[in-house]
Amino acid sequence: MDPEEGSTAVDNIVTQFNTYEDFLDSQITTVDLYYLEDESLARQLVELGYRGTGEVVKREDFEARKAAIEIARLAERTQKKTLTSAGKDLQDNFLKALAVREDDNRNGKVSSVIFIRDRNSHGQEVSGYIDYAHRLKIEDFEVYFNGKRRLLPRPTDMSFYNWDNHIAVCNSTPNYQVITDNPEGLLFKYKRDRKILNVDPKHFNAYSLLLW
Repeated sequence: MDPEEGSTAVDNIVTQFNTYEDFLDSQITTVDLYYLEDESLARQLVELGYRGTGEVVKREDFEARKAAIEIARLAERTQKKTLTSAGKDLQDNFLKALAVREDDNRNGKVSSVIFIRDRNSHGQEVSGYIDYAHRLKIEDFEVYFNGKRRLLPRPTDMSFYNWDNHIAVCNSTPNYQVITDNPEGLLFKYKRDRKILNVDPKHFNAYSLLLW
């Protein structure tokens, strides 16, 4: 049997039986118990490959594969729970763009920087750059995807500017280092690969959603 067929056979056994003992018991016949008169001994002989009616599977292989399948199942269930955009009937193009990128930002495949210029609840004009992956980790985006609240920059984001009272704030995040001493404007250094994101419109065509 080649390795792929062997792996498939183990997977089938692991999904069929809850425990390794259940698998061993399935290989024991009434005749075995009649002559051996000891269930534990019968199990040992099956485990060693001396008795049994089917595939020989080692205990460590069974338990390792069982654990791997359980981890994968829990990861899939957790991922489905954390995708707050899942199942939403989104009409807004901006929210659709966020939804498309939510999964990749959560698992680190993509790091998106969002630029927003809008008015807050007090009617003040505010703008800023948002580390999407970071905000996803510290905030529940359910209120944004269901339309109950608009996504706006905060003083805790990578950059924030209130055009009415001229308050300006910059903060580095777990993903980006904010560089403020650049004569041409803000720079964001991605900490994973240390590449520089220049958001000056002269160097970068800044839309409402910047992909990095």
